[in-house]
Amino acid sequence: MRKWVWAWCGVALAVATATGVMYEASAGHKGVREVKTQQRVVALTFDDGPDEVTTAKLLQVLKEHNAKATFFVMGRRAEELPEQLAQIASEGHEIGSHGFSHKWLTKLSDEELAEEITRTEAVIMTAAPKPVLFRPPGAYYNERIIQELRNRGYSMIMWSIDTRDWARQDYTGVAHDVITKVKSGSIVLMHDGHYAPGTPKAVAIIAEQLAKQGYRFVTISELLQYNEERN
Repeated sequence: MRKWVWAWCGVALAVATATGVMYEASAGHKGVREVKTQQRVVALTFDDGPDEVTTAKLLQVLKEHNAKATFFVMGRRAEELPEQLAQIASEGHEIGSHGFSHKWLTKLSDEELAEEITRTEAVIMTAAPKPVLFRPPGAYYNERIIQELRNRGYSMIMWSIDTRDWARQDYTGVAHDVITKVKSGSIVLMHDGHYAPGTPKAVAIIAEQLAKQGYRFVTISELLQYNEERN
């Protein structure tokens, strides 16, 4: 347990250091969208889970391809599906916060915003360390949201490739978009839910094809350690 805690602290420190630079470098504090690196590393991220069916399929595909990913979970869903949440963590993937109920944070009062964050923290911490990464539902945020997250020790993570897998039935098209748009340091947005049933198949194609090009799939915290703009 002690080794696990110290390992997590080291990762958290790396995240804070890397994203601090990225925040300062990004106009309007728009969060981390990609990492500047020459290393062939990519971060796959999944929003809105866990899910009764899709989560297990995603985890199986990731395991088969020796890939790690980051799951931005909804607190309400994680509370309803504790076994799936625990499996994500136990298989070495990173868990970030996507808020408790997928409400647009900009429409919430300060008290409601705090509740969205703290309730999700509590659920995640039943299976994993306190989250240090946050992705705002719907990508809606403002300076108040950014400051609240920073005060609570979070880094806001966005994306450089939006697959729109939730609105598409053609999983081969989703895979093609990622394969053709990816570059070193990309952050890919996908979803973990019943409305994106083809995503596990898309991930299998993406993982196989990009591995042939020399890419490795890492968590967001790992990706941030490759940030060459820190130096």
